[in-house]
Amino acid sequence: MLLTLQVLTKSPCLSLLKASIDNGKVLRTTAPARFLVSSRCLASTSTNTAEQSRIDINGGSFVVDNWTNVTPKILSYLGMQKHLQTNHPLSIIRQRIVNYFYKTYKTSRGNPLFSVYDKLNPVVTVQQNFDNLLIPLDHVSRNKSDCYYINKSYLLRAHTTAHQVDLISSGLDNFLVVGEVYRRDEIDSTHYPVFHQLDAVRLVTKDKLFERNPDLEIFENEWREIQGNKQKQQLIHSSSKCLDQSKQPCHTLEAVKLMEHELKQVLLGLAQDLFGSNIQYRWVDTYFPFTQPSWELEIFYKDNWLEVLGCGIMRHEILQQSGAHNSIGYAFGLGLERLAMVLFDIPDIRLFWSNDTGFLSQFSEKDLYKLPKYKPVSMYPQCKNDLSFWLPAGVDVDAGFVPNDFYDLVRTEAGDVVEQISLVDKFKHPKKGLTSVCFRIVYRHMERTLTQTEVNEIHKRIADACVKNFNVVIR
Repeated sequence: MLLTLQVLTKSPCLSLLKASIDNGKVLRTTAPARFLVSSRCLASTSTNTAEQSRIDINGGSFVVDNWTNVTPKILSYLGMQKHLQTNHPLSIIRQRIVNYFYKTYKTSRGNPLFSVYDKLNPVVTVQQNFDNLLIPLDHVSRNKSDCYYINKSYLLRAHTTAHQVDLISSGLDNFLVVGEVYRRDEIDSTHYPVFHQLDAVRLVTKDKLFERNPDLEIFENEWREIQGNKQKQQLIHSSSKCLDQSKQPCHTLEAVKLMEHELKQVLLGLAQDLFGSNIQYRWVDTYFPFTQPSWELEIFYKDNWLEVLGCGIMRHEILQQSGAHNSIGYAFGLGLERLAMVLFDIPDIRLFWSNDTGFLSQFSEKDLYKLPKYKPVSMYPQCKNDLSFWLPAGVDVDAGFVPNDFYDLVRTEAGDVVEQISLVDKFKHPKKGLTSVCFRIVYRHMERTLTQTEVNEIHKRIADACVKNFNVVIR
């Protein structure tokens, strides 16, 4: 498993490369990543780091603290880059989207306007992943139960949006970012701890936005007066929750409406390119910390409304801290797995990580606009085992026990042979005051039939690991 640092090809991005080396502490090397922390615990308690106190990832050494929750299993995904694997369905969808933007936006010389960054380092700082994007300190997405933290200051990116500020600061106005992202989540056919996102940003200045109407302005008069006075200059905070769907206080309504029109036309065109020109669609108002106003695009597909992407007008505070003071921009993001599962009829998200030739041979990049429907090679039977245990005294399902901790432990012990986990029972003993939980674990290998003996052995490893790491008592 290799984690290499992407060397950006555009000269304005050299400063970003230096920042990634200086701040990310992930060096370009062929040394394998090593996970040096062996103990695990419930998220509500501190990690025991008495024996090992650092994590080495490709020559970069990270201090372990009580935020560290990244596992060897998750680290093993670094560098796989399924979105760049030839003939892989994720790569096919990526190329479809990139090609759409290449033909939609061109320079005066006929070259693609958007640049693409698809190998950026997934190790980012908390500032990159949250602070730069105005995500509040109390936002749920910052929780240890939601993210894979290397330590209090570093984590595996939870979204490709984490690179926005760095890329804009390096001088880019139009770009796409593609890569894997990492989130702690439940286990079922549509959720996986690693998946792939595509993010995009487009910035324009007054001369481009109002080329035909030079008397119009991007910013309100009052805000422009403040910006013109260096003694009064400050970041303009639109609103604490960004719930105003009309515009941000600093922007004129004309600027926002013109950007909104372009954004929605372009993204509707993308949806039509992927799903067909006759799709039914709707725009749904929503909330993101880093855009205002914000929308989600949904299409009516196979008798259901399907969310395709989220988008909005970028918060101007983000552009200010990036040095793009005189611009207004839009951004959007989407998940490649979500689209690929629908377009190829892929029923289980684990298949994207399969190396089975029976799966991979069904897809080809020879014709990106001919998308075959997935045909199951074989339907292997499920094996279901229940695991019940008493939680430690003082720990409850709703206070102290984090299911994502259990899911990560299962992934570490069983890998991808677990298809789904569900909490089927919980109760609190009236006299002992202890809480019992029962999880049903569904086992199914993607490439062969599992024997019950194999499943029982894996199930016992999971139970033993729960006792060792969570201090539970198996029932």
